[in-house]
Amino acid sequence: MDYRRPAECLELLKRLHPVDVDGTQRQLSEMVAGLLDGEPAANQHLEVLECARAQVELAQTQLATRYASHPLPPDSIENQTLQRVVALWRTMAKSYARISEEDASDGTLGDQRALLAQRRIDYAGKALIEYFRARRAPPAGAWAELHGSFADAESRGVAQVRVPDPLNEVWKAQSPVESYVSALLVDLANPFGRSEREFGWVYRWAQRFAPYCGLSAEAAPELAKPAAYGLDLGADHGLRPIGLLARPGASLWRFDASRLAGQIRAVLAQFKQGATPSSLGLGADCPADVSAKLLLSLYRPWGLASAGRRFPRRGSRGSAELCADWLAIGFHVAGKSFEQPPVYETQRSLRSDISLLTFGERAAPAGEAWTEKQRRDAAVRLGVDCRRWEMADHSVGGFRLRHGPHAERFEHRQLVGIRPPDGERFLLGKVSWLMYREDGVMEAGIHVLPGLPHVAAARPVGLNVGGHVAHQQVFVLPATPALKTPASLVLPGGWFQPQRVIDLHDGRPMQVRLAELLMRGTNFDQVSFEVLESGAPDAQPETAR
Repeated sequence: MDYRRPAECLELLKRLHPVDVDGTQRQLSEMVAGLLDGEPAANQHLEVLECARAQVELAQTQLATRYASHPLPPDSIENQTLQRVVALWRTMAKSYARISEEDASDGTLGDQRALLAQRRIDYAGKALIEYFRARRAPPAGAWAELHGSFADAESRGVAQVRVPDPLNEVWKAQSPVESYVSALLVDLANPFGRSEREFGWVYRWAQRFAPYCGLSAEAAPELAKPAAYGLDLGADHGLRPIGLLARPGASLWRFDASRLAGQIRAVLAQFKQGATPSSLGLGADCPADVSAKLLLSLYRPWGLASAGRRFPRRGSRGSAELCADWLAIGFHVAGKSFEQPPVYETQRSLRSDISLLTFGERAAPAGEAWTEKQRRDAAVRLGVDCRRWEMADHSVGGFRLRHGPHAERFEHRQLVGIRPPDGERFLLGKVSWLMYREDGVMEAGIHVLPGLPHVAAARPVGLNVGGHVAHQQVFVLPATPALKTPASLVLPGGWFQPQRVIDLHDGRPMQVRLAELLMRGTNFDQVSFEVLESGAPDAQPETAR
């Protein structure tokens, strides 16, 4: 088939089968590339691309699900899928740019200049955003290509002109600058720290809120507010604090999100009045409570500009120890294997074989902790040793770490144990974001849970839970008055229920009531609590939950 002939391409679009995702995407890629090489008449070229947009979107979206759930290493099989998807987005962007260039000479599509600019920016942005979806650092030139597309639209005087766009879920229309801003907003939303579902919502909401943002030429960055975001169209990155962008000959623009901040506040207020996400243009697939929480997390990066970090980051050297297995974390926090509380000695008479309840080896005698050398040797022997990650930088609130190829797989919001280079004890942390660089090195952001943790034992209680149920390892974090954080428990994921009563053995047996969910991760619940009573851990409350 001759993909350089528009008529044959239109016939192909009628025959494509959406069920064959690989075949459809491959044929669409060959068709778009063939048209670009064939250089047909500008109006015919545009007609084919517009007819193909919906099918391209569907095929690309389906392929992207193959790598969207986890950070994608550069050497993985699905990396080829990512490259296929990005290549088609970029070819679409180049095709609209080519048509625009041809129109500049013959003027046959004078009324379509804004549409051509919007489509070009949209597809250049999609190519960039695809790397965010895969938790991969964008390659060199990706941002520069997007900036160049916007600069071209601005030079043609069409950046502010809205054009129909049926693929825009919210507005069904978009201007070139709105398409550009939506990509900037996705970058600001911590894309490497989002789950697959959250990323989809963030991408949709970026389009929803883009019209409330502004871009203007900034001739004197020193006169701008210190917190204002700015763009250097000659750089290969997104928004930055405008005060950091000054350089000779820089093409600087100021980003204004003041209207966006007001819009987010208005949407949050409507949530409190019972409005549904679909009625607010956020989509019907995101529950109201989840929508409100996610939108609130976007309020600062989207609406308050670069308000500054709560805890400034500082460069650092050395390596940190990191582990992610639940029992391994407890091993390193306590300096010994987890043991059932003493009450079980009389019930089971297994003190000489307590390894059945730990890691399959004899634990240290009760009340004794491993020495540092014993801990390391035992960790290797038991298969719970930690990997060493290079420290990139740190703040009071967390760490940015690096590890070479084939690092242990982590999940977003997963509980980890971390020992800083200069630390004597292990701390608890949560994986905030993950990203692979093009050289295969993984970078991770670790948010530290305040307080020095220690291991305790807990078990659920209730009418349907007998006294023979074994305790499980949990973590206790003390209150941190300086950060205004209460004492808390870090429990296995799914344990939290409001007002639930559990047995806790933390040096002595007691019962505690779970009060408030402070943080929820993929495998843990951090909760505040109140102590009810001391006594035998086999005591049963009257309520089941």
